[in-house]
Amino acid sequence: MQSELIEKINNGEDSYTQFKEMPIRSQSLAKEMVAFSNSEGGIIIFGVADNKDIKGLNSETLEKLGQLIANVANENIRPPIHPLTEIKTINGLKLMIVTIHKGISKPYSTTSGEYYIKSGSDKKIISQPELKRLFAQSSNLYADEEIVFNTNITDLNKELFYEFLEKEDLRIYEELQNEQLTLISILENRELLRDSHLTLAGNLIFGKTPQRFNKSFYIDYVYFNGNDVTVNNFIAKDIIKGTFGELYKQSLLFLKSSLKKVQVETNFNSLGKLEINEIILSELIVNALVHRDYYINSSIKIFIFDNRIEIINPGKLTNSLTVEKIKSGISIHRNPILNSISKYILPYSGYGSGIKRVLKLDPTIQFINDIEKEQFKVIIKR
Repeated sequence: MQSELIEKINNGEDSYTQFKEMPIRSQSLAKEMVAFSNSEGGIIIFGVADNKDIKGLNSETLEKLGQLIANVANENIRPPIHPLTEIKTINGLKLMIVTIHKGISKPYSTTSGEYYIKSGSDKKIISQPELKRLFAQSSNLYADEEIVFNTNITDLNKELFYEFLEKEDLRIYEELQNEQLTLISILENRELLRDSHLTLAGNLIFGKTPQRFNKSFYIDYVYFNGNDVTVNNFIAKDIIKGTFGELYKQSLLFLKSSLKKVQVETNFNSLGKLEINEIILSELIVNALVHRDYYINSSIKIFIFDNRIEIINPGKLTNSLTVEKIKSGISIHRNPILNSISKYILPYSGYGSGIKRVLKLDPTIQFINDIEKEQFKVIIKR
């Protein structure tokens, strides 16, 4: 409807809407289309200036523009895309609306080899981690399935794996003990070993020294003396390394030892209650470990301030997830192997109920999906 289009123009450019006047070069148009295709899709409105002033296009320009769009979509973008065009009239001025859908064959590039993604109302060259994720999506490969080169089965903590296997499938465990099955075949069937190398999931959960091969996948823990990261002093600071189980246990221990215990009963000799419910801390640590983006080489960060705790995850929410969706219990598994195995080694169900449980205990907890910084932050008030 015309009123909806006018409202969209009045709202200005954003991640889903771009304005363009004519003329436009084919290379510039290709970059815009690539950025939308590699993101969530959107529209380009031709005949509108950046300042939202409606200029309109004449019939000859509209015809040339239609040919240009078709040529660029087919010849200047790899793989080719299929945009939809529509002519609308506002106050006697004709505009062309070009709809570019979210791509199903990511990543897309210009024929000169440039990969773009939307960044607010503008576009940016895709970072290497983002490009790697897009390639992985196109081949249906998840980060936790990828091979960790320079590893082999000797880097596996077999006792730890046997302990897991006994819980997960006692029959398979007994067949392994009776030499009816081989350790290698069991690991390969669970995507923990491929081509004689541990996968990322295999290394992170069952590796002897996981950070030897995946150096960035640890937890930074800092207790700041104040309410800002720029303060000069800290009360406690550490780097937590180890397997998934060790990262979880050590993180929870650090948090519990740093937080206050509040007296809730009148009896002086009664035990104090932790100022933040331990269930909240447990759920959010597990969430960080299982759902972070392992294509980004960065640590999980747990920051304690005088008035709050921040848990910062590398990577924005995956696919179409939003903060509102995760609050309602919707879950999309970014790391399916880690998700399935963590049910046996962490207090984790995998049903998307963790965030709902946390909010039931403390509705003031904030969740921030920072797309620009590519991180997901949780803020818990003290």
